[in-house]
Amino acid sequence: MVTGSATPGPPPPPAGPATQKVSDVISSFRPTRKFKSASSGTSITSLDFDDTGELAIVARDDDTLQIYNCKEGKHAKELKSQKYGVHLARFSHHAQSIIYASTKVDDTLRFLSTHDNSYIRYFKGHTDTVTSIALCPSSDTFVSCSADNTVRLWNLQSPNHVGRLNLHRPFLATYDPSATVIAIASAETQTILLYDVRNYDKPPFASFDMQELEQRFLGGRKGQWTKIEFTNDGKSLVVATNDTGHFVIDAFSGDVTHFCYRKGGPSGRLTPGTSIPSHNSHKANGSTPAAGQGDVCLTPDGQYLIGGSGEDGLLVWDISKPPTPNNVLEPIEKLPGNGRAAVVGYNPRTNLLASADRDLFLWQPDPDLMI
Repeated sequence: MVTGSATPGPPPPPAGPATQKVSDVISSFRPTRKFKSASSGTSITSLDFDDTGELAIVARDDDTLQIYNCKEGKHAKELKSQKYGVHLARFSHHAQSIIYASTKVDDTLRFLSTHDNSYIRYFKGHTDTVTSIALCPSSDTFVSCSADNTVRLWNLQSPNHVGRLNLHRPFLATYDPSATVIAIASAETQTILLYDVRNYDKPPFASFDMQELEQRFLGGRKGQWTKIEFTNDGKSLVVATNDTGHFVIDAFSGDVTHFCYRKGGPSGRLTPGTSIPSHNSHKANGSTPAAGQGDVCLTPDGQYLIGGSGEDGLLVWDISKPPTPNNVLEPIEKLPGNGRAAVVGYNPRTNLLASADRDLFLWQPDPDLMI
């Protein structure tokens, strides 16, 4: 059942811009497709693209998954998870299969075939809300974080975790592009830990204390981290916040290179592990904020950070610029759009952006605006 429909509009731009350098098109992105949610109270909570860039999947807090064909700019399929809920849906490296976290009943991770909507495997072990799922770039392993104070490593071929770390409030994790390092972030302890994937049972080989940076740029406020992500060269690590900006730090030293400032404020979403509604509860009147996965993303070339402004449209920061004396980086562009962007993603294969709050927007370069 198709629950969203694209607003009328011109056909997608030709494939040509997809192969152009990001820097040539970054200022020309405009929304070209809008997919409305079936209910005005429904929010999109996560977004992911498959490896080919052809498909996008979003999780919604009406307990459904929506799949879109990016190439055709069309809604492709709806999958329901009414009993268990759905959040943090991630494509595996295998065609037509995804992993996602539960929001009701239990905290099991589910491996689902989108072809026939059947479960391939269950990953049981977490005893509290799962706050992050990150797939290894080069293998069938993935890592999950939970409010049960554990980080677990899994392999898609086995229902049992292959590794476990007991850490305090480790709500975010990501792999570096070489798949040799896992970064784990605990906003509550203001710490980022780096582990060698081959020796994850050993102590971290690096630990970055973010307290001084939060004091300097956020006035000491903490506990508002929403996402961490390595740049494509593995040299920088983005620590996104639900505050006035996002940190870009040197992945080797932990020193800040940029604080990507935004004046519009937060996305309005719950941060991972913060005030999570109890299982089996559902916002009845829309007063409880929806969950999120962070409202920023990196471009595939690692040059730009793109994120929500707290208002309409998107902001673009050029993080390839040399650091300024105060390390504050202002946006180089504000891309006009309709509605707040609480979830943002950049297609890994083509120049296409997706942003969402209640509705999903697909963005492409406007040929008339390109350099």
